[in-house]
Amino acid sequence: MNNQISEAIKQECRKKLLIAKADVLNRFRTAQKELVYADKGGDEADQSVAHILEHSFLVSQERMRDQLLEIEMALSRLENGTFGICEETEEPIEPERLLAIPWTRLSIEGAELREAVGRKFAR
Repeated sequence: MNNQISEAIKQECRKKLLIAKADVLNRFRTAQKELVYADKGGDEADQSVAHILEHSFLVSQERMRDQLLEIEMALSRLENGTFGICEETEEPIEPERLLAIPWTRLSIEGAELREAVGRKFAR
C-alpha cells in the first residue's frame, strides 16, 4: 500500500463531504421548522406527547451535530494534510473506505483494534 492518498481520491472525498455537510444542514433546518413547540397546557397525555416529540427532536439534533462535527474535522484534515491517515495505526486508510465514508478516521484494521480494546475494557 502506498503512503499517500491520491489527489483524485482527496478531491472526490472533499466533494462528498461538502454534499454531506449541505444535507445535514438542510435536515437540521427542516427538523427545526417541523418542530412546533406545543402549548404545555392540555391534559397529561398531550403533555406526554409534546415531551416525547421534543425529546426525539433533541436526540436527532445531537446526531446531526455529531455527524456535522465529523464532516468538519475531515475537511480540516484535508486542509492540514492528515486526511486518510488512520488515528489508530497511523497507516493510510483504504481508498475504498474513504470513498464510502469520507469522514472516517480509522482504517479497517484500526477500527478492529479500537473495537477489540473497547470490548476488553467493557468487561
